[in-house]
Amino acid sequence: MIGSIFVFLLVLSVLVLVHELGHFLVARKAGIWVEEFGFGIPPRIFGKKIGETIYSINLLPFGGFVKLYGESGGKTLKLPKKAFINKSKKVRFVIIIAGVVMNFILGILAFATVYSISGIPQESQNVKVIDIVAGSPAHEAGILTGDIVRSVEGEKVSSVEQFITIVEKNKGKRILLNVDRVVAEKVGANEIYITPRVEHSENEGPLGVVITSVEIYFPPIWQRPFIGIYYGFGEAVFWGKTVVDGLAKTFVMLFRGQVPRDLAGPVGIFAITSHAASVGTLALINFVGILSVNLAILNILPFPALDGGRLAFLFLEKAIGRKVLPRIEAAVHTVGMIILLSLLLAITAQDIQRLIANGGINGFIDSILK
Repeated sequence: MIGSIFVFLLVLSVLVLVHELGHFLVARKAGIWVEEFGFGIPPRIFGKKIGETIYSINLLPFGGFVKLYGESGGKTLKLPKKAFINKSKKVRFVIIIAGVVMNFILGILAFATVYSISGIPQESQNVKVIDIVAGSPAHEAGILTGDIVRSVEGEKVSSVEQFITIVEKNKGKRILLNVDRVVAEKVGANEIYITPRVEHSENEGPLGVVITSVEIYFPPIWQRPFIGIYYGFGEAVFWGKTVVDGLAKTFVMLFRGQVPRDLAGPVGIFAITSHAASVGTLALINFVGILSVNLAILNILPFPALDGGRLAFLFLEKAIGRKVLPRIEAAVHTVGMIILLSLLLAITAQDIQRLIANGGINGFIDSILK
């Protein structure tokens, strides 16, 4: 349990610090005085001033912040050239967006690491059996994991979709499969007669096999980082679209008065992080990538206290031709933070309830993935 908590806090720290580092570096580059770089939500537990910046650890370890000089305005700024509010809209936009960009980059690098180590999945023309359900027609006919299906009833197959279509057409009929076997005693070409089931459970199919046409390719070591980044970018985009789709469905459900069951708060993230860590390092790194992309998307939402909310005020400033009163913007962000914390507490309560109801971490994870 202690190890799981440590891993969870480590993952959370990496996500938050990378995000805030984006704001910090760009603000420093723009000549803005960074008053405080904080991990967690105040009140402050510990703080140390290095140079002109205080680096702090705060009570609630869910989030972080960078406090910029002149961010909330004020009529008597002693160092106007180092004040955030006095910088151009372009500079402020880049500073605000920097955290989101850093989280997206972290996601890409996490996925790239996984691809570089575990290999690059590529489509092939080999329809390969990767799992067999016990007691299924495939099991009884002698099909083995690793078999490559070359043809069904004399028709050559080169894709999963084609294989499924042919089998579906022949439910209840005895058909001939030609397979290449690379394991066990009958290595080479084999003929297997099998009868696809007419009635079967939804997750098993007529034959009771899991198949794929994807093969793992290992490029030369010097190429892997570059190819990994290419595929990592694609993976990050995929998860970004998935998060956006999920948010859209969540808002629709909330509008209808329904509570989304697949939302996970700190307790849920802790459970999934613990599970990923138990699977292995690569699974944990992959999950960090998913979380980082999630954080990037959520932070860009135009809601007060989030980066997207700050961008909204920047666009409003451009639209009306003058700055919004700093005290008004600060008040709106404070209200937004209260709403976010209240929502966080509500989701946490739901997480705990589901964790108990489902008998622990594994059942909880299953309830989310259903």
